[in-house]
Amino acid sequence: MVARIRTVAPEEARGLRKLVVRLLRRQTGGMVPGIFQVLMPDLQVAIPTCWLYGYLNERKRSPLSKVQREMLATVVNGLIGGAP
Repeated sequence: MVARIRTVAPEEARGLRKLVVRLLRRQTGGMVPGIFQVLMPDLQVAIPTCWLYGYLNERKRSPLSKVQREMLATVVNGLIGGAP
């Protein structure tokens, strides 16, 4: 049995979520990372998690190795039904 995880696709974002998607696209070169699609339904969780995501994945001295970041991305991509 697979757990159903609620997501918000960037095209379906409305209100404050649409603004967040616009800002994310500006920061990431036009894409919205899969983890943000999973977090978007609950903005109280999404905002601090976005900070943590940036801290772990997007800074030069990330505490995660490249392999660890790729593993995390693969799991999230699978959860949201992304391309293989």
